[in-house]
Formats: sequence, structure tokens, C-alpha cells
Amino acid sequence: MPVHRPGSVRLLLAGLLIGALSLVLAAPAAPAGAADTPTRGSAHMGMGVLAHDGQNGVPRDTRATQTEGVDVSSHQGNVAWSTLWSSGVKWAYAKATEGTYYTNPYFAQQYNGSYNVGMIRGAYHFATPDTTGGATQANYFVDHGGGWSRDGKTLPGVLDIEWNPYGASCYGKSQSAMVTWIRDFLNQYKARTGRNAVIYTATSWWTECTGNYSGFAGANPLWIARYASTVGTLPAGWSYYTMWQYTSSGPTVGDHDKFNGALDRVVALANG
Repeated sequence: MPVHRPGSVRLLLAGLLIGALSLVLAAPAAPAGAADTPTRGSAHMGMGVLAHDGQNGVPRDTRATQTEGVDVSSHQGNVAWSTLWSSGVKWAYAKATEGTYYTNPYFAQQYNGSYNVGMIRGAYHFATPDTTGGATQANYFVDHGGGWSRDGKTLPGVLDIEWNPYGASCYGKSQSAMVTWIRDFLNQYKARTGRNAVIYTATSWWTECTGNYSGFAGANPLWIARYASTVGTLPAGWSYYTMWQYTSSGPTVGDHDKFNGALDRVVALANG
């Protein structure tokens, strides 16, 4: 049987250590940002607001009366609607769809649950203009919960158009092409429901990706996203906002909103 001298054992161990280290260093690195890319379908209102616009200051009302609301998606799961109602929340929007490939598995609990406690509710669609056309996505939205009924408690659908969480901010579209895509969605939604959809967006995104287009302001209510003490400058054409998402860290449900008026104005929007 051969005899191993202490010096040779140390050399053998050192060689093994160097070999293992070289394998680790030679391993290919993961693509930059790969671990941070969200899964398709996981997008929700305001997903890019903190990253692109930040958060600054405590919100303050700009009218004598505003009405508290929330917006939810699958991230909130089954929502404690009675708790929200007791806290003063009177209206809510639930994510129904994204693109033409995703429906919110919690939509029924969120959409019907808010209604059942007395809230005025509505549905929203997270737009992905790089996957299918605007009219196609409007149809998918209406066919999967985004419709409207004249019951006094159902708000018109919302087009959530904001930063692309899966790639380039403007979905690879020119400003004119983006305006066309939005117009196609809005026109088809109105053709299907008889209502003008609400546009949810942030001023900085709207300016970058539509060239601050003003042509939708006459018909489509504005839901502005800004986590600050005031809404700041609105996109071109709109002289006032209808709704304001002012935080992603509110009580019970993170995304809290203010309707720019008393509860009777929320009812008026529901009634068309």
C-alpha cells in the first residue's frame, strides 16, 4: 500500500480547490435583468409608477369632496371587501384581462365581492400593444368581464396603458402607432358596450409614448397615476382628472385612489 506524505496531500487538496474555483468562474452569467423580468400576466395598475415617477409627499385633496377607491389584481387574491367598505372605500376596479392571453383568476371574487358589499365597481384591462391589435384586445376584455350594465353600480371599463413591464417602455411602437392602437381599442370598446372607456396612464409615459396626444380628452375620462402630494401636470387635453391613483401602499389593499367628486358623481359615471 503506498504511503501518502503530508506535503503531497496538501498539494492534492490545493489542486482540487483551484479546479473547483475555475469551474465557478467559467460558468456563464445570467443575462442582465433576467431574474427581474416578470411573468406574462402579472402586470397591474401602477406597476411602473414607482420605478419611473417615484413617490413624493403625502397626497392632499384638491376638491372639497373626494371619494376613496381601490384597484386590485391577482396580487391581492381574495380581498377583504367588508374591511375596505368599513374604512370608507366606496368604489373599486378589478383587473379582468391582459393582452389576449390572460384572465385574472380572482376576478369573480373581486368584481362581485366589491359589488356585494355596496361598492360601485368596474373592470380594467392591462394593455400589451406589442402582442395583438387594439380592437382585438378590446374584444377580449369585453368577452372576459370588461362589459358594462346600466345598473347604477357598474363603472365603464378602463384601458390601463403604461410602461411595458416585459420590455421596451413603449412596446416598440412609434408615437403615432401607439395613438392608433389606443384609438382602435377605444373605438371597439365603445362599439361593444356603448360607453367610452376610461384611460389610466401616467403623464410621463403618455408624453414619451404618444407624444402627449390630446385627442382622447374630449370623450374619455382620465385616471391619472402619480404618487405625490398632487396630481401634477396632466396629459395634454385633459383639464381635470376623474380618478387619481395616489399610492401603492395604502391600508388593506395597497393601490388606493381618489374619485374627483362626491359619491353621487361616481354614480353618475356608472350611469353614463
